[in-house]
Amino acid sequence: MSDSLHIVLDDAAMVAAGQGDILASRLIHRAHAEAGWFLYAPACALVEADRARPGTAEHIAALPGITVLDLDLPAALAVARDTSAWAVAHTRYAAQPTPERPDGAVVATAAADTWKGQAVRVLDLGP
Repeated sequence: MSDSLHIVLDDAAMVAAGQGDILASRLIHRAHAEAGWFLYAPACALVEADRARPGTAEHIAALPGITVLDLDLPAALAVARDTSAWAVAHTRYAAQPTPERPDGAVVATAAADTWKGQAVRVLDLGP
């Protein structure tokens, strides 16, 4: 088990952050200030967040503590095989274990029901 904490923001968490949600803001601050905390924004979720709340993509991409995850070929193939919305599929793919994240990542969300019954760990930012 790694001492690092890897967190993938879904589109609902990104919208919440753009609206000034205190839990999302604290999470972003900790990822920027604490060693071993890493936040990721999957590109497909970033697009969906910006559609829901215009300006969110620029806001999230400008934050130094967040790494935007491209829709590279392996991610595109995973999203193409998934029957979920692109944002959910890319977020789920990003949360899976990788050599850089051997324990996978936690999905931060402001809409926990989206992830009910799915094989991901969830950090609920909702009220």
